[in-house]
Amino acid sequence: MELKIELDIYEGRNGLPEVDRTLLEAAEKALENAYAPYSNYSVGAALLLEGGRIVIGNNQENAAYPSGLCAERVALFAAGAQFPKEKIERIAIATRSGVTDGNPAAPCGSCRQVLVEYEARQVAPIRIIMGGSEERVIVAASASDLMPLCFTWNVLKKH
Repeated sequence: MELKIELDIYEGRNGLPEVDRTLLEAAEKALENAYAPYSNYSVGAALLLEGGRIVIGNNQENAAYPSGLCAERVALFAAGAQFPKEKIERIAIATRSGVTDGNPAAPCGSCRQVLVEYEARQVAPIRIIMGGSEERVIVAASASDLMPLCFTWNVLKKH
């Protein structure tokens, strides 16, 4: 077996499709309300649903670690609870922290697993747009590009 991961890297946001740029701006706005007093690592996420609706999320930390939740899962679970029949077309993730030096950060492993499962449930890929405070943006065509050997890969590939 050979695994290949293809990512698009944009050195300027102007090169992004307008829908991706708009969604990334929504994620950046969402990170302003992140609650990250312990890590000082603010993350915002914005999902675009097939009907054009945008659902946002941001990371929510808690002193009783790991009781908090990542921005991506906040947005995904909100969309799944409120709009369960609408497919998720894409997610934009924005970060602000000295940890990444302004470069985009990819979702954590737990968020990748959840994204892959949402793809399997809706039988359609979710485009992932990752941005930081710098101009560089990294885009994956599908969550499975970031998590090729997810927990249920052998079951999900049958869909």
